[in-house]
Amino acid sequence: MSLLELRSKSKKSKKRIGRGNSSGHGTFSGRGVKGQSSRAGGPVRPGFEGGQTPLSRKMPKLRGFRNPNKRAYAVVNVGQLNVFENNSKVDIEALYNKKLLAKKGYPVKLLSVGDLDKCLEITVHRASASAIKKVEDKKGKVTLLETMGTRSDKEKAKEESK
Repeated sequence: MSLLELRSKSKKSKKRIGRGNSSGHGTFSGRGVKGQSSRAGGPVRPGFEGGQTPLSRKMPKLRGFRNPNKRAYAVVNVGQLNVFENNSKVDIEALYNKKLLAKKGYPVKLLSVGDLDKCLEITVHRASASAIKKVEDKKGKVTLLETMGTRSDKEKAKEESK
């Protein structure tokens, strides 16, 4: 066999329908026998259910808007922090060990629900202004970590580098 005898598969001839029974695609021309799909203009659009109300019309419409850049936070309330010793350092690892966080993957936000009885040094990603005030009223301190990849932080970093 030589290179001249090689043939490309992309040159395959198209299937010729309705050219007699000896072609293998005669008589019904690959359309089967009778029915809607055997007729001219027959095959119906995807999702058509023969006149029955299609499933896509029975389903409710989606409402509202989902923000693709939304950041989910693990929430810890000030009242939950009373499980720690007085004057102790509270970080994400300590919160996880005391089972106040279910997972470590999310950034942590401190909210002001409940009352704090102890002086604590807290390190979290975000905190509400009223939560910071409650901690500082008990002579405690709140330190904010850099947030984990929010869009505005990336933009700020670009501006600072210029």
